[in-house]
Amino acid sequence: MTPQARAEKVAETMLANDVATRSLGIEIVHIAPGAATLSMRVGDQMLNGHSICHGGYIFTLADSAFAFACNSYNRITLAQQNQITYMAPGQAGELLTATATQTALSGRSGVYDVMVTGGDGRMIATMRGLSRTIRGQVFPEEGDTA
Repeated sequence: MTPQARAEKVAETMLANDVATRSLGIEIVHIAPGAATLSMRVGDQMLNGHSICHGGYIFTLADSAFAFACNSYNRITLAQQNQITYMAPGQAGELLTATATQTALSGRSGVYDVMVTGGDGRMIATMRGLSRTIRGQVFPEEGDTA
């Protein structure tokens, strides 16, 4: 199986089981080994008391992109630590896009940077995710090295 085919199979398997991501209407735009891009339209139910997107929803989008990127090698990988910085508000009806990119991978530890942008390309938030790989695979595959 090619690394790209593996990443696609992981994304398909994870999305089928990820009720939280699906329930928010989050869609996978792109998946590759160590990378993922997801999008989410800001619905009225996601607005806070200032009529802008609640930060928890922005974090969830970023965290989901991080999860799909760090699991793309078909090794079960979990968040060890995440830090998000909000730069601008998401607006009602706006399509937000989170792009996660692996910046380092050593042994069972990984570092991923996630950029969340608005429909006009402005920076909404940045997140750094630290991952930890544990035993197991997202889908059964020969040669499990975990």
